[in-house]
Amino acid sequence: QVQLVESGGGLVQAGGSLRLSCAASGTISRTIFRANTVGWYRQAPGKQREFVATITTGGGTNYADSVKGRFTISRDNAKNTVYLQMSSLKPDDTAVYYCNAAGGWGKGTLVTVSS
Repeated sequence: QVQLVESGGGLVQAGGSLRLSCAASGTISRTIFRANTVGWYRQAPGKQREFVATITTGGGTNYADSVKGRFTISRDNAKNTVYLQMSSLKPDDTAVYYCNAAGGWGKGTLVTVSS
């Protein structure tokens, strides 16, 4: 199973920016990672996990309506890393953000947006 590690979360004021990273660890994980679509999901307190964005191996992207125009997903296969650049953050963006690839999930990174 692919092993993923998220990082970059933290506390930010509304209107601010953060960049999250999702890295694959281990040789097998990296091979799987490079060959698959990678997605970001988030789970706010008391809510179900929801889709945020995905990026295909060819760089095609898809976003949830709630983040379009504010978030940008990108990938660097040489570094086995997918990024989520988040701008114009809102308190509603507060959640634990998770990375997913080939059915594997990381442990998440917490993003807190203060008003």
